[in-house]
Amino acid sequence: MFSKIFPKIHSEGYKFLVISGIITIIFYSFSNFLGLIGLVLTIWVYYFFRDPDRVVIDDNNYLVSPADGEIIKVEEVDGPKELGLENKKFNKISVFMNVFDCHVNRTPCAGKIEEILYKPGTFVNASLDKASEDNERNYFKIKDTDNNDIIVVQIAGLVARRIVCESNKDQELKQGDRIGMIRFGSRADVYYENYQPLVKVGQKAISGETLLAKK
Repeated sequence: MFSKIFPKIHSEGYKFLVISGIITIIFYSFSNFLGLIGLVLTIWVYYFFRDPDRVVIDDNNYLVSPADGEIIKVEEVDGPKELGLENKKFNKISVFMNVFDCHVNRTPCAGKIEEILYKPGTFVNASLDKASEDNERNYFKIKDTDNNDIIVVQIAGLVARRIVCESNKDQELKQGDRIGMIRFGSRADVYYENYQPLVKVGQKAISGETLLAKK
Protein backbone atom coordinates (compact mmCIF):
# COMPACT_ATOMS: atom_id res chain seq x y z
CA MET A 1 0.00 0.00 0.00
CA PHE A 2 2.80 2.42 0.90
CA SER A 3 4.55 1.89 -2.45
CA LYS A 4 1.30 2.67 -4.29
CA ILE A 5 0.81 5.95 -2.44
CA PHE A 6 4.50 6.88 -2.54
CA PRO A 7 6.01 5.09 -5.56
CA LYS A 8 9.72 5.34 -6.27
CA ILE A 9 10.66 8.01 -8.77
CA HIS A 10 12.93 8.10 -11.79
CA SER A 11 16.39 9.62 -11.26
CA GLU A 12 15.48 12.39 -13.73
CA GLY A 13 12.90 13.65 -11.25
CA TYR A 14 15.11 14.55 -8.29
CA LYS A 15 16.38 17.87 -9.64
CA PHE A 16 12.86 18.92 -10.58
CA LEU A 17 11.67 18.04 -7.06
CA VAL A 18 14.41 20.21 -5.59
CA ILE A 19 13.50 23.10 -7.89
CA SER A 20 9.77 22.84 -7.15
CA GLY A 21 10.53 22.56 -3.41
CA ILE A 22 12.58 25.75 -3.50
CA ILE A 23 9.81 27.51 -5.45
CA THR A 24 7.29 26.35 -2.84
CA ILE A 25 9.38 27.82 0.01
CA ILE A 26 9.72 31.12 -1.86
CA PHE A 27 5.97 31.19 -2.56
CA TYR A 28 5.18 30.56 1.12
CA SER A 29 7.31 33.57 2.04
CA PHE A 30 4.85 35.74 0.09
CA SER A 31 1.54 34.09 1.00
CA ASN A 32 -0.02 30.83 2.16
CA PHE A 33 -2.08 30.65 -1.02
CA LEU A 34 0.98 30.84 -3.27
CA GLY A 35 2.68 28.32 -1.02
CA LEU A 36 -0.23 25.93 -1.50
CA ILE A 37 0.08 26.30 -5.27
CA GLY A 38 3.78 25.48 -4.97
CA LEU A 39 2.99 22.42 -2.83
CA VAL A 40 0.49 21.13 -5.40
CA LEU A 41 3.12 21.65 -8.12
CA THR A 42 5.69 19.70 -6.09
CA ILE A 43 3.28 16.80 -5.57
CA TRP A 44 2.52 16.75 -9.31
CA VAL A 45 6.25 16.70 -10.16
CA TYR A 46 6.73 13.77 -7.77
CA TYR A 47 3.96 11.74 -9.39
CA PHE A 48 4.98 12.70 -12.92
CA PHE A 49 8.39 11.13 -12.38
CA ARG A 50 7.06 8.02 -10.64
CA ASP A 51 8.66 4.78 -11.76
CA PRO A 52 6.59 1.89 -10.39
CA ASP A 53 7.52 -1.74 -10.90
CA ARG A 54 5.29 -3.60 -13.35
CA VAL A 55 4.22 -7.24 -13.68
CA VAL A 56 5.44 -8.32 -17.13
CA ILE A 57 4.01 -11.40 -18.85
CA ASP A 58 7.49 -12.46 -20.05
CA ASP A 59 6.09 -14.33 -23.04
CA ASN A 60 7.70 -14.01 -26.47
CA ASN A 61 4.34 -14.58 -28.17
CA TYR A 62 3.18 -11.10 -27.11
CA LEU A 63 4.19 -7.46 -27.37
CA VAL A 64 3.53 -5.31 -24.30
CA SER A 65 2.92 -1.57 -24.24
CA PRO A 66 6.03 0.64 -24.16
CA ALA A 67 4.14 3.41 -22.35
CA ASP A 68 1.24 4.34 -20.11
CA GLY A 69 -1.48 6.25 -21.91
CA GLU A 70 -4.23 6.10 -24.51
CA ILE A 71 -4.10 4.07 -27.71
CA ILE A 72 -4.59 6.66 -30.48
CA LYS A 73 -3.52 4.71 -33.59
CA VAL A 74 -3.75 1.07 -34.74
CA GLU A 75 -2.86 0.98 -38.43
CA GLU A 76 -0.70 -0.43 -41.22
CA VAL A 77 2.04 1.92 -42.44
CA ASP A 78 5.40 2.05 -44.16
CA GLY A 79 8.38 1.62 -41.88
CA PRO A 80 10.36 4.65 -40.64
CA LYS A 81 12.44 6.15 -43.42
CA GLU A 82 15.03 7.24 -40.86
CA LEU A 83 15.92 3.57 -40.40
CA GLY A 84 15.76 2.76 -44.14
CA LEU A 85 12.52 0.79 -43.72
CA GLU A 86 10.21 2.97 -45.82
CA ASN A 87 9.71 0.18 -48.38
CA LYS A 88 8.63 -2.36 -45.78
CA LYS A 89 5.10 -2.63 -44.36
CA PHE A 90 4.55 -2.64 -40.62
CA ASN A 91 1.62 -2.49 -38.25
CA LYS A 92 1.86 0.50 -35.92
CA ILE A 93 0.35 1.23 -32.52
CA SER A 94 0.66 4.71 -31.01
CA VAL A 95 0.28 5.43 -27.28
CA PHE A 96 -0.30 9.04 -26.20
CA MET A 97 0.97 10.01 -22.73
CA ASN A 98 -0.66 13.02 -21.11
CA VAL A 99 1.00 14.95 -18.28
CA PHE A 100 -0.63 12.72 -15.65
CA ASP A 101 0.64 9.41 -17.07
CA CYS A 102 3.81 7.66 -15.97
CA HIS A 103 6.45 8.56 -18.60
CA VAL A 104 8.95 5.72 -18.16
CA ASN A 105 9.19 3.68 -21.38
CA ARG A 106 9.76 -0.08 -21.65
CA THR A 107 10.62 -2.53 -24.41
CA PRO A 108 7.61 -4.42 -25.86
CA CYS A 109 9.62 -7.61 -26.34
CA ALA A 110 12.78 -9.45 -25.43
CA GLY A 111 15.55 -9.02 -27.97
CA LYS A 112 18.68 -7.15 -28.99
CA ILE A 113 18.90 -3.45 -29.81
CA GLU A 114 20.37 -3.25 -33.31
CA GLU A 115 20.20 0.52 -33.68
CA ILE A 116 19.38 3.67 -31.72
CA LEU A 117 18.81 6.86 -33.71
CA TYR A 118 18.03 10.29 -32.26
CA LYS A 119 16.38 12.95 -34.45
CA PRO A 120 15.92 16.56 -33.30
CA GLY A 121 12.70 18.27 -34.31
CA THR A 122 9.78 20.49 -33.40
CA PHE A 123 7.32 20.20 -30.51
CA VAL A 124 3.79 20.01 -31.90
CA ASN A 125 1.05 18.18 -30.03
CA ALA A 126 2.17 14.53 -29.84
CA SER A 127 -1.35 13.27 -30.61
CA LEU A 128 -1.18 14.73 -34.15
CA ASP A 129 -0.14 12.57 -37.11
CA LYS A 130 2.74 14.84 -38.12
CA ALA A 131 4.38 14.41 -34.69
CA SER A 132 5.76 11.05 -35.90
CA GLU A 133 7.73 12.86 -38.61
CA ASP A 134 8.31 16.39 -37.28
CA ASN A 135 8.87 16.18 -33.51
CA GLU A 136 12.00 15.40 -31.56
CA ARG A 137 12.18 11.60 -31.42
CA ASN A 138 14.35 8.61 -30.63
CA TYR A 139 14.22 5.30 -32.53
CA PHE A 140 15.02 1.85 -31.14
CA LYS A 141 15.35 -0.96 -33.68
CA ILE A 142 15.03 -4.27 -31.82
CA LYS A 143 15.33 -7.82 -33.12
CA ASP A 144 12.95 -10.05 -31.19
CA THR A 145 13.63 -13.71 -30.42
CA ASP A 146 12.16 -14.77 -33.80
CA ASN A 147 14.28 -12.25 -35.74
CA ASN A 148 11.37 -9.86 -36.36
CA ASP A 149 12.03 -6.11 -36.51
CA ILE A 150 10.31 -4.27 -33.65
CA ILE A 151 10.68 -0.48 -33.72
CA VAL A 152 9.94 1.68 -30.68
CA VAL A 153 9.89 5.46 -31.19
CA GLN A 154 9.93 7.93 -28.31
CA ILE A 155 8.30 11.16 -29.53
CA ALA A 156 8.46 14.43 -27.61
CA GLY A 157 5.23 16.39 -27.28
CA LEU A 158 4.00 19.97 -27.08
CA VAL A 159 5.42 20.52 -23.60
CA ALA A 160 8.18 17.90 -23.59
CA ARG A 161 11.67 19.16 -24.29
CA ARG A 162 13.91 16.19 -23.64
CA ILE A 163 13.93 12.52 -24.50
CA VAL A 164 15.96 10.41 -22.10
CA CYS A 165 17.53 7.25 -23.54
CA GLU A 166 18.76 4.68 -21.01
CA SER A 167 19.74 1.89 -23.40
CA ASN A 168 22.66 1.13 -25.69
CA LYS A 169 23.21 -0.41 -29.11
CA ASP A 170 23.74 -4.20 -28.93
CA GLN A 171 22.12 -4.35 -25.50
CA GLU A 172 20.15 -7.52 -24.77
CA LEU A 173 16.72 -6.74 -23.34
CA LYS A 174 14.16 -8.71 -21.42
CA GLN A 175 10.52 -7.96 -22.13
CA GLY A 176 9.40 -4.93 -20.13
CA ASP A 177 12.90 -3.62 -19.38
CA ARG A 178 13.12 0.15 -18.99
CA ILE A 179 14.64 1.85 -22.04
CA GLY A 180 14.15 5.54 -21.17
CA MET A 181 11.58 8.24 -20.51
CA ILE A 182 10.20 11.49 -21.95
CA ARG A 183 9.54 14.59 -19.90
CA PHE A 184 6.12 16.21 -19.67
CA GLY A 185 3.62 14.88 -22.20
CA SER A 186 4.55 12.77 -25.20
CA ARG A 187 3.96 9.64 -27.29
CA ALA A 188 5.41 6.22 -28.08
CA ASP A 189 4.98 4.42 -31.42
CA VAL A 190 5.54 0.68 -31.91
CA TYR A 191 6.13 -0.71 -35.40
CA TYR A 192 5.92 -4.49 -35.63
CA GLU A 193 5.60 -7.41 -38.04
CA ASN A 194 4.14 -10.91 -37.74
CA TYR A 195 1.93 -10.06 -34.75
CA GLN A 196 -1.82 -9.42 -34.65
CA PRO A 197 -3.07 -6.37 -32.70
CA LEU A 198 -5.04 -6.96 -29.50
CA VAL A 199 -5.96 -3.35 -28.69
CA LYS A 200 -8.20 -0.68 -30.18
CA VAL A 201 -8.23 3.11 -30.37
CA GLY A 202 -9.38 4.74 -27.13
CA GLN A 203 -8.15 1.94 -24.89
CA LYS A 204 -5.90 2.76 -21.93
CA ALA A 205 -2.53 1.02 -21.81
CA ILE A 206 -0.15 0.28 -18.95
CA SER A 207 3.56 0.18 -19.73
CA GLY A 208 5.03 -3.32 -19.50
CA GLU A 209 1.65 -4.93 -18.72
CA THR A 210 -0.95 -4.23 -21.41
CA LEU A 211 -0.76 -6.78 -24.24
CA LEU A 212 -0.61 -4.91 -27.55
CA ALA A 213 -0.27 -7.77 -30.05
CA LYS A 214 0.06 -11.55 -30.32
CA LYS A 215 1.84 -13.85 -32.80
